[in-house]
Amino acid sequence: MAQFKLPENSRVRPGRNHPAPSGAQDVRTFRIYRFDPDSGENPRLDSYQVDMGSCGPMVLDALIKIKNEVDPTLTFRRSCREGICGSCAMNIDGVNTLACTKASSEISGDVKIYPLPHMPVIKDLVPDLTNFYAQYASVKPWLQTRTPPPPDSERLQSKEDQEKIDRPSACILCACCSTSCPSYWWNSDRYLGPAALLAAYRWIIDTRDEATGERLDELEDPFRLYRCHTIMNCAEACPKDLNPARAIAEIKKFIVERQY
Repeated sequence: MAQFKLPENSRVRPGRNHPAPSGAQDVRTFRIYRFDPDSGENPRLDSYQVDMGSCGPMVLDALIKIKNEVDPTLTFRRSCREGICGSCAMNIDGVNTLACTKASSEISGDVKIYPLPHMPVIKDLVPDLTNFYAQYASVKPWLQTRTPPPPDSERLQSKEDQEKIDRPSACILCACCSTSCPSYWWNSDRYLGPAALLAAYRWIIDTRDEATGERLDELEDPFRLYRCHTIMNCAEACPKDLNPARAIAEIKKFIVERQY
């Protein structure tokens, strides 16, 4: 997978060191971005030495251990193992990924953990996703119909039509793709980004939806759709192996075909 290295930031100062407990045998160092806007201080990198002999294998396990046993002020999101995927997305070893699926053993040297890049930070590893969710809502990610449903059944579709939306529907809105996209970094106020456009594509190709024309009209914009330059970082970053870039290309194709 391609790495999206965060630039060195002179404002990120060296932070506090938390040594491993006495007698620890298998020690790994986790360097974690810390930022509390209420403190008025610049961000810092704190170092935590973790005894992996008493810790689960995933980066999320180490974060939970640090918060529970070393530093309760460490802040991050997680809903993993609770039936809600995607909330523990962060930048680990230079790659946007999920902390619950990234094994510490896959990383050589210190494990460096940052929040998702190019997003406002609420605290520590928690980015502000307000704009991201607003863009998702703007594509109206729900079934739109004009005709009444069948009186005695649901709106049905063939197995083949269902399979077309199966993969796009697997998006967990972790924001790994959008926050790895340079076009989104520089134009996030107007460009919808890979995640929102993948959601739009999912409903455009749904044979039960009756608002295809309106959906395409709303996307036909120099910024909302066409800021995508097929860099492919989104596909590289997706923990579900989805391909938002392909979906965006298909939307562009639908718009062109509709004009002729």
